[in-house]
Amino acid sequence: MNRLKELVYEANLDLVRHNLVLFTWGNVSAIDREQGWIAIKPSGVSYAEMTAEQMVVVNPDGKIVDGKHKPSSDTATHLVLYRHFPEIGSVVHTHSTFAASWAQARRAIPNVGTTHADYFSREIPCTRPMTDTEIGGDYETETGNVIVECFRQQNINPGHVPGVLVSNHGPFTWGKSAADAVHHAVVLEEVAKMAFLTHLLNPQLPMSQALIEKHFSRKHGPHAYYGQ
Repeated sequence: MNRLKELVYEANLDLVRHNLVLFTWGNVSAIDREQGWIAIKPSGVSYAEMTAEQMVVVNPDGKIVDGKHKPSSDTATHLVLYRHFPEIGSVVHTHSTFAASWAQARRAIPNVGTTHADYFSREIPCTRPMTDTEIGGDYETETGNVIVECFRQQNINPGHVPGVLVSNHGPFTWGKSAADAVHHAVVLEEVAKMAFLTHLLNPQLPMSQALIEKHFSRKHGPHAYYGQ
């Protein structure tokens, strides 16, 4: 458990190191599926004052297993993603500027460059707006539910598209590990910025599906050859 808390602590600090968060606008969690533990940042605690011991451990139902603080207010969203995306090991949420801007515009991030295609097999989707009933109910759980709904309705493989924009809110990313999920958060913000600038220069510029598939498959396909 201490190792899990340390990994989540370091991953949360990585959000600051990569300029993805201001104040307390973000959180990272990771899951130990064998033990049934999810460690996550405590709610509202400053990154500058945070310690590994302050990470909160909950079970898959959200009950606190270890920790003296309240877990992140986004915990329920993380739990929904762990429940429905069994291949993931970590979840990241930020309000990074360019990704949040696309989310606030309720627009998916188009796949118009090879940097994007290296990590995401298609556009990064944006969920539908939440209903008043969803907002007024179990809001954080419903946030997770609209993400899952988005991926199911569009037949998206969460392993091939490790991130999403929640309409009017911001990005969530995930990965096999905390480091992996943070890496995807960094990439998502950068491709959001690139797509925004590209759209200003040429809003009608498409990217061929062959080039998208080539760049994704050379890193993630059955015959991947990128890297050592």
